[in-house]
Amino acid sequence: MVGSALRRGARAYVYLVSKASHISRGHQHQAWGSRPPAAECATQRAPGSVVELLGKSYPQDDHSNLTRKVLTRVGRNLHNQQHHPLWLIKERVKEHFYKQYVGRFGTPLFSVYDNLSPVVTTWQNFDSLLIRADHPSRKKGDNYYLNRTHMLRAHTSAHQWDLLHAGLDAFLVVGDVYRRDQIDSQHYPIFHQLEAVRLFSKHELFAGIKDGESLQLFEQSSRSAHKQETHTMEAVKLVEFDLKQTLTRLMTHLFGDELEIRWVDCYFPFTHPSFEMEINFHGEWLEVLGCGVMEQQLVNSAGAQDRIGWAFGLGLERLAMILYDIPDIRLFWCEDERFLKQFCVSNINQKVKFQPLSKYPAVINDISFWLPSENYAENDFYDLVRTIGGDLVEKVDLIDKFVHPKTHKTSHCYRITYRHMERTLSQREVRHIHQALQEAAVQLLGVEGRF
Repeated sequence: MVGSALRRGARAYVYLVSKASHISRGHQHQAWGSRPPAAECATQRAPGSVVELLGKSYPQDDHSNLTRKVLTRVGRNLHNQQHHPLWLIKERVKEHFYKQYVGRFGTPLFSVYDNLSPVVTTWQNFDSLLIRADHPSRKKGDNYYLNRTHMLRAHTSAHQWDLLHAGLDAFLVVGDVYRRDQIDSQHYPIFHQLEAVRLFSKHELFAGIKDGESLQLFEQSSRSAHKQETHTMEAVKLVEFDLKQTLTRLMTHLFGDELEIRWVDCYFPFTHPSFEMEINFHGEWLEVLGCGVMEQQLVNSAGAQDRIGWAFGLGLERLAMILYDIPDIRLFWCEDERFLKQFCVSNINQKVKFQPLSKYPAVINDISFWLPSENYAENDFYDLVRTIGGDLVEKVDLIDKFVHPKTHKTSHCYRITYRHMERTLSQREVRHIHQALQEAAVQLLGVEGRF
């Protein structure tokens, strides 16, 4: 009986998504310039089914939650597309590190990895980074799982352990990362990160320091807000200084020498102490990256017990939106020449000021429903909206929550803003997509419609 129910659910899902995709494609194909590949319908999860991704097959199970929308984006690698704004940021950072940090033989100190597969194991994404089993960041509602053992990486840090284990002590990793999230102009289920790691031996860290020969990297003491239990205060302060100096140089290279910077203490499972960098841009303080002294347990487990190091990670979209004044994250995925040609520059350090495209009027529709008694997650609804509405959906706001005084059932009302980047949408066009979304929400999420 359970098997037949799963098959019925899978058939309903494929029917509804195919129907909605047909509607959505009809309104998007001409403007966005590329037809979504066959992977759109690869979200069926009948017993024994597999998902094909990047030439490999992954059996699906109760953890599988990849959507058609996300599958069509895997392998696009915007950060490697020449003259794309994300490529431009990556190249500027890479050139800066190549020029500023040179090894003993005149070669770049940092190696760069920008084509690693986004499919990783859950061990790589979580356990290798000391993220405990009950940590909320592992939730199915926040990540894209192929199955219980494999997922699309939620951060480029998923490759840290492997690269350290291979014997590398200074590297940059750039790639697409995947997280289930809200829908607005600042959030997209796929974005791009750039990460850096640097390790120091005792000789490298204390070179040039007076009486450096007598200083040590490690000791056995207690953990405090300022250091780990295995690190000496001298070593931590030098690593922290090098980290902040490295990042200050990078940001002033990108934004100019007059940039104002401040540091905020924060928490990450894989660094301690940890910091966020904020920059003052046009009078507003903006968080641009996270960083810290690497947890020694992680470094030791990767085979570098005699070294201490730092790591940082930043979002390329975040930097590009600030630096180039790009107002909507969906623009990074468009193929509109009016957008892309603005970043075709002969010199990667040439200043670029994005000229906004015409902003067409929005079409706003609301959707209200009673939640099921259990197993409703808001990110499931957002994924459904993205799958059916595609990039026509600009944002989704939860505008009302109501609990019935007698039945104690909860109702949600969401306001969905549809806006095409390149032409005016009609209410009639949007109504077809919105109706498909209403049907899909009832069939797939188990909600009770109030429409």
